[in-house]
Amino acid sequence: MKRSITLGLLVAALLAAPAWADQDNVKPKAANQDLSGLHAFDLRVGTWNAKHRRLKERLVGDTRWEEFTGQQVWWKTLNGQGNADDNLLRLPGGDYWGLTTRAYDPATGEWAIWWLDARRPGVIDTPVKGKFVDGVGTFYADDTLRGKPIKVRFTWSNITATSAHWEQAFSPDGGKTWEVNWYTDFEKVG
Repeated sequence: MKRSITLGLLVAALLAAPAWADQDNVKPKAANQDLSGLHAFDLRVGTWNAKHRRLKERLVGDTRWEEFTGQQVWWKTLNGQGNADDNLLRLPGGDYWGLTTRAYDPATGEWAIWWLDARRPGVIDTPVKGKFVDGVGTFYADDTLRGKPIKVRFTWSNITATSAHWEQAFSPDGGKTWEVNWYTDFEKVG
């Protein structure tokens, strides 16, 4: 899933919210608004504390979980048709930063989500793609782990103005079975 890309100005543009994007004027959508498409992530704009729980080893039957915290700052991009977030992950072995960027395709109703990790600058992951149905967003990609093909699934759920839940799962058998290997719960702080 890792693909080398010269990121240059793209990364620089995404790492900080543009000066003209007045985040204080971004208003949460009304509770009855359809959050199944373009506006599915609108409530995520702002600053969040994160509680992470992830398996130490993936797809090996490991049952050891590590827990750590983090912070996230989320803003809209592409005139509302995209968004990005800057993440501080406070792993037991040391802190690192990551950046997520998302883009919505109105023709398909799908979002594409890319991850860029400061530990591997210049490498951006192949996007997971999917959509929201009944308030739950499910996104998939093909990847490899230890040289073997796997499927990756991200799930976003329980998105409110003050909280959200994210999960990552891997499948070694083409999607027949899934191992959830990372959970994150977010609480809005600003």
